Amino acid sequence: MSSVHELLVSAARRLTHSPSPKLDAEVLMMRLLGVNRAWLYAHPEQLLAPKAAAAYDTLVDARQRGMPVAYLTGEREFFARAFRVTPDTLIPRPDTERLIDATLQMKLPERARVLDLGTGSGAIAITLALECPDWDVTATDASEAALAVARDNAARLGACVRFAAGDWYAAVGADERFDLVISNPPYIAPDDAHLGEGDLRFEPRRALVAADDGLADIRCIVAGARERLLPGGWLIVEHGWQQGEAVRAIAAEAGFAPVKTLDDLAGNPRALLAGWQQPDDPEHAHHA
Repeated sequence: MSSVHELLVSAARRLTHSPSPKLDAEVLMMRLLGVNRAWLYAHPEQLLAPKAAAAYDTLVDARQRGMPVAYLTGEREFFARAFRVTPDTLIPRPDTERLIDATLQMKLPERARVLDLGTGSGAIAITLALECPDWDVTATDASEAALAVARDNAARLGACVRFAAGDWYAAVGADERFDLVISNPPYIAPDDAHLGEGDLRFEPRRALVAADDGLADIRCIVAGARERLLPGGWLIVEHGWQQGEAVRAIAAEAGFAPVKTLDDLAGNPRALLAGWQQPDDPEHAHHA
């Protein structure tokens, strides 16, 4: 039988392609044994039964082939909460937390109506519902499989979110209006070389790729928001770091003002923040 330490060392050597071989090896071991990192460090000589060692080898082998750690462990942390993820959903990323930060800094109504388009694992909608329990949060997705994951996350984390299946705004009633529309939509161009690298190889392509150099779905969301936002409402949409200028232009041409770009953790352009006022509404009802 092999010890925890021996298996971790061997796994880290096999995972040299990973940006963090040692961390990956430890996370997979923690998941397998149901323990934390402190336990691993306190019990390096603990022997694993052959069956457990074989199960660990299977996890390491999958990671060696490139399978994302989040899919192997079944979860990823987002805004200090553990969200269940599957290959039917995107893996929540720290940069998307910037959208949450920006939203929480806005002066939205006390009982704001929020629409999260393309919710995936539900990370954005559930986080906003938990941070602001008085808000009325609706989350949509075209994928029933993704919605099943999101519903499970909401139930497990105790969030009150209404989920609806459908393509973008088609998932909600035609007469529904919102104070905020927020989305992390597909924005990668179909021929982007990054699709063949890292975790992107395993994530659902329909949640990653959009036509028109990655801008097709963003155009749809911006155009539809004109009819779905209340006067003084806001639109927040994540985009690629090279798309800031193009996305601002799309929003400005659609009549949004003000139009700003939010930077991600690395200081790169990452999301559109756009205000909406109807022609007969000269002043915003509330401000960011």
